[in-house]
Amino acid sequence: MTINEIQDEIIEEFSFFDDWMDKYEYLISLGKDLPLIDEQYKDEQHLIKGCQSRVWLHAAQEDGHVVFTADSDAIITKGIIGLLVRVLSGQKSADVAKAELHFVDKIGLHEHLSPTRSNGLRSMLKQMKLYGLAMTAQNDQSNG
Repeated sequence: MTINEIQDEIIEEFSFFDDWMDKYEYLISLGKDLPLIDEQYKDEQHLIKGCQSRVWLHAAQEDGHVVFTADSDAIITKGIIGLLVRVLSGQKSADVAKAELHFVDKIGLHEHLSPTRSNGLRSMLKQMKLYGLAMTAQNDQSNG
């Protein structure tokens, strides 16, 4: 599936809930399905700066596609990184680097996050895009 197809799927899933408490519950349940990061990557190097809670993110490249694993010590944040991993993991590195994630606004996530969580969301996305950019540059170098 493309990044936009996955985003549309998430928007549809969240549209089933009218109440934000239900959406938070769903977000928390999504965090439980997060492909967990290997313990060796739960270190300072993989910690995302700018998040109120602790979020670790690891990216690996498999056949030109970025595979993300992550974890967080906060349940809502774990759900948020879980959504980002779901959208961007398994995609081509160039697509990750230039991804425009419209689902965040469409499901109303930005307006229901505290300013610190909102900053954390931006930091998570920025780090994922940087991984995509680095892997794209690495691929271009080895192909050039």
